[in-house]
Amino acid sequence: MADATKTQTRAKGNRQVKVTVDAGIASAFKAACAAADVSMAGELSQFMAGYAKTRVAKQKAPGGYSTKRRRRAGVKAILEQMERIRACEEDYLSRIPENLQGSMVYDKAEEDAAALEEAIGLLESTWMVP
Repeated sequence: MADATKTQTRAKGNRQVKVTVDAGIASAFKAACAAADVSMAGELSQFMAGYAKTRVAKQKAPGGYSTKRRRRAGVKAILEQMERIRACEEDYLSRIPENLQGSMVYDKAEEDAAALEEAIGLLESTWMVP
């Protein structure tokens, strides 16, 4: 009879999923389903279907940037972070002792600050962020 059940399950397109959870959670879930007079499998199936739809929807519009306004706000947030990083880099430059100015370390920090400044300018001009 077990073989007949497996055949019927496959015919419907269902799949069995094994889940390991804490014993207390399993007991509480079983009791809650019994109190609501619903099947555990049915509740888990509904949760899985809802979760899958949510995840697929997020993949269509990653990060919630589905509109130009939202993308512009995201770029603005990135620009703010880049400005903070640039300010830290310039602060680092100002704290380098005079005898090390012109060294490889100083030159690299100067290049990094200039690259950040250029990237900020490009993003601002491309996205017209106020």
